[in-house]
Amino acid sequence: MNTSPVWRGAVALLQAGMLAAALLAPLFALSASTVMAQEAGKEDALPSMFDGRERLARPDLSAVVRVRILTTVDFPPFNFADQTGRLSGFNVDLAREICAELKLEAKCQIQALPFEDLEKALEGNGGEAVMAGIAATPQRRDRFLFSRPYIGIPARFARNLKAQIPGETAAALSGRKVGVVKDTAHEMMLKAYFPAIQAVPFGNDWEMTEGLKKGAVDAVFADGLRLPFWISSEASEKCCALFDGPYLSEKFLGEGLSVMVRKSDPILVSAFDQALAALSRNGRLQDLYLRYFPSGLY
Repeated sequence: MNTSPVWRGAVALLQAGMLAAALLAPLFALSASTVMAQEAGKEDALPSMFDGRERLARPDLSAVVRVRILTTVDFPPFNFADQTGRLSGFNVDLAREICAELKLEAKCQIQALPFEDLEKALEGNGGEAVMAGIAATPQRRDRFLFSRPYIGIPARFARNLKAQIPGETAAALSGRKVGVVKDTAHEMMLKAYFPAIQAVPFGNDWEMTEGLKKGAVDAVFADGLRLPFWISSEASEKCCALFDGPYLSEKFLGEGLSVMVRKSDPILVSAFDQALAALSRNGRLQDLYLRYFPSGLY
């Protein structure tokens, strides 16, 4: 079970080509120190996590014998086994791009393990890195090193199209019923930053989205990964649409997805940072994002 803040839940993945739809539980996201709505210039644009003017030096990797990147098969659309059993997903393809950028293709291997075994395997020299959506908590930072984040998952509102909402921003939801899964980071974030909204707690994501579809609430507040896929899936019955946002908060939703390595491998962390920055600048990170998130997260 992934121990990222409020991450994981029921997953429904339908594949048409690379990806058609998925139902995922809340993850975590990245932003400045306070919550904000970030409107990217293009809806399909991936906000850069790296300063375009920064040039990170590539460390000497001549002594690297191999780079085994550990992942899982139950974290779609980031890591999963496709219909042929081949490892696929955003993280998997990004790992291959990183190895190519570092000119380590011959030394790179991507291996899948159960999520609960990843940290033990990394500490026991069973791999050199992990790309599986593990949160960079203070406790883990005591044991591991993390690359810079390469993607953040925002929180989003979704509204029922039949609800008469007088406006296009969250301010129009003041005094209205908005569903949220109880005891989650999203519930805490909603109450902290939108106190005028009447938060209605639900037991899980399915109950929350069913409540939205049936009109029990005018809108819901949840992770920006799950909601777009649910809205575009048959399960929503075309009832709803994304509303305002995205909303990002490091305080409530974490830092974002990054690569985890052993404390003894700082050179490898520097190499991952340099490769990720290069992939961000040359557009390959954006290409992968559009491949797996054609509807966008932002």
